[in-house]
Amino acid sequence: MKQKPTWLDENEFPFKSHYFSTPHGEMHYIDEGAGDPIVFVPGNPSWSFEARNVIKALSGTFRCIAVDHIGFGFSDKPQDFSYTPKDHAANLEALLDSLKLERITFVVGDWGGPIGLAYALKHPERTKSAVITNTFLWSVKNDWYYQMFSKFMGGALGGWLIRNKNFFAQNVMTMAYGDKAKLTPSIHKHYLNTDPNERKGHWVFPGQIIGASDWLASLWEKRAALNGKVKLIAWGGKDIAFREKQLQTWMAEFPQARVIRFPESGHYITEENPIELAEAIRGLGGK
Repeated sequence: MKQKPTWLDENEFPFKSHYFSTPHGEMHYIDEGAGDPIVFVPGNPSWSFEARNVIKALSGTFRCIAVDHIGFGFSDKPQDFSYTPKDHAANLEALLDSLKLERITFVVGDWGGPIGLAYALKHPERTKSAVITNTFLWSVKNDWYYQMFSKFMGGALGGWLIRNKNFFAQNVMTMAYGDKAKLTPSIHKHYLNTDPNERKGHWVFPGQIIGASDWLASLWEKRAALNGKVKLIAWGGKDIAFREKQLQTWMAEFPQARVIRFPESGHYITEENPIELAEAIRGLGGK
């Protein structure tokens, strides 16, 4: 069993670690509580820590599983892994298949949207519901806003800044918060404590915003499999990544979903509004 790092605040994150072997290394996840499973799938630069307060609120009545993608959190960080969202999705599929889960509720945000919903699209019979926080599931290759960000942050200069200055976790994450006071130094350190040589995943994701366009488009083509599954959309109004335009796309495609707006929040709803989100998830009940 791997030793937990000295920077971890175990009062904030008091969970037992589990590991799943992939061809690329050990993938860390937590598995708390019992009942119908809720699977939390994070994005960049997140890991299972992001969902901790929602899990604390829900693990009394649900089985809460939160993953660390390879390259993030307590998972291994190999240099020879592709770090593409498609390959992250393959790792997640292998893990969830090994756990033999049924009646899954997915809680997804950022890149966790395509990665987690790829499983729901492939296995709708195992999926009870999906909770959407600021994310996407379609190609944005024709959107200049994403073209510019992907080219810069996923390019050579972005890679240098991420590796040498921890730019994504230090700067981009901070900018993406609605209420920056909620990202206290004691919380932020759990995203910042990475070795410069272990930040490849932070850099590949931005480039994949455009680089994974074909894969994203293929997922969106299958979106009908999510009809009746997308039950809740919880959206931060001050997010710099996914904005009103993306929310309107989700709402138009899944009009039966309950929509909760957090106008003063940003990108990381599980961090900024964990109690409200947990209450909304609990309110889905057995539907």
